[in-house]
Amino acid sequence: MPRKKREEGTRAPNGDSTVYLGADGKWHGRVTMGVLDNGEPDRRHVKRTTETSAKDGVKKLEQQRASGKIRRPGHAWTVEKWLTHWVETIAAPSVRDTTLAGYRTAVYRWLIPGIGAHRIDKLQPEHLEKLYVRILKEGNKPGTAHQVHRTMKTALFVALNRGHVTNNAAKLAKPPRVDEDEIIPFTVDEAQRILAATKNRRNGVRFAVALSLGLRKGEALGLKWTRLDLEKGVLHTPRQLQRHKWKHGCDDPQECGKALHKLIPCKKTCNRHKQPCPPVCSPDCARHASKCPQRHGGGLREVEVKSRAGKRTIGIPKPLLEALREHRKAQDTEREFAGTAWHEGDWVFAQPTGRPIDPRADHDEWKSLLSEAKVRDARLHDARHTAATMLLVLKVPLPAIMEVMGWGEASVAKRYVHVPTEVILSIADQVEGLLWKAAPGIAKAPTMGLTDDQRQALVALLADMLPGQQKRGDDDDPDPASVAV
Repeated sequence: MPRKKREEGTRAPNGDSTVYLGADGKWHGRVTMGVLDNGEPDRRHVKRTTETSAKDGVKKLEQQRASGKIRRPGHAWTVEKWLTHWVETIAAPSVRDTTLAGYRTAVYRWLIPGIGAHRIDKLQPEHLEKLYVRILKEGNKPGTAHQVHRTMKTALFVALNRGHVTNNAAKLAKPPRVDEDEIIPFTVDEAQRILAATKNRRNGVRFAVALSLGLRKGEALGLKWTRLDLEKGVLHTPRQLQRHKWKHGCDDPQECGKALHKLIPCKKTCNRHKQPCPPVCSPDCARHASKCPQRHGGGLREVEVKSRAGKRTIGIPKPLLEALREHRKAQDTEREFAGTAWHEGDWVFAQPTGRPIDPRADHDEWKSLLSEAKVRDARLHDARHTAATMLLVLKVPLPAIMEVMGWGEASVAKRYVHVPTEVILSIADQVEGLLWKAAPGIAKAPTMGLTDDQRQALVALLADMLPGQQKRGDDDDPDPASVAV
């Protein structure tokens, strides 16, 4: 049935959407979405082969206009173009080097090769979910897919805020499940054995700091004497030490690292690498910057702590304070012995020449310390979990725990504060004291603000629950209000 023509002498109101058959045989739709920066109407165009599909396109634009989710005018970005712009222009100047390295790996290793050709406004959650499956099929861990997922979600969040897309496809995509490793804090006995072993080691007090104060690795290695007050017994953590990757300073990074390029993949029986074997270098590989004669930007660097909450002041227990004083005396002796070879950096924990300690060497020292103390193998970061859990055992209020640990949100405590066996057993003892030991007589019953009638009813109820006593029937239960605590 042909479309009904508009009556002679009438016209559609300004701003109304229109659908018409063009001279090219295609159906065209036009929708006014708003006003452009120059003040002219933002009139969007839809071209389809059928009238129905054209109307559907117009309806979709009208829905976007009504919801306020309007894509900016102009040609849509491809995923490759947007991700490249986002990571190099938006993220690079505003995030830490370690964060940027993770973004670049996700973007250039996975996202661009996997979904880079899609238009950013046409990207669907299913495209990302298929990419996650491919990542897993190549033998990677679910954590790798999660890193890719988080990177894409962050990039699309910026695109959404800037009007390049109307929804975040990564927010709707379902990444694979990651089974978190169970973290078991050290027991008091294990912690005491570790503390005893630190006394026999150079810089051993560094691990006593980790166990008792919960400092992060970078915070402990970045600690300076000027930030440690041995008189008042406090330390400050405004900065931390991190290792950064080197960057090429030459004009041809590919040629610079040519001799180090990996051209043949490792055999399946390879036992040379502790971590998964590195991939074969691409033809335009620009890695191996650490060997560049003009390298820059890498090595150990002192940086600000990650958050405002990380800048905190912590009280030092007296035994640890005394150990730090002894450590300073030992370091002064090393300084005199080193003479002109000593590098004055004011580091609390340093090499025999005064230089800061490399995080890799610190990791090896921790593993050796656990072996000497005859304590199970664990991450160094587990010492931070232990410190937080010890504060829980000591019944320190959560706001104070957050201040000591440098957390900005209480939700972080769920990952770090664990309920140890000692606390669980103490809860059982308290329940025993409340229910069983208090039942035989009114004098031993807990008061908790109860009236005499309520206390008598509670004692009668508890007496019935004791072994050997006849239990009440379901119909004989007392009124809950009479035993309300």
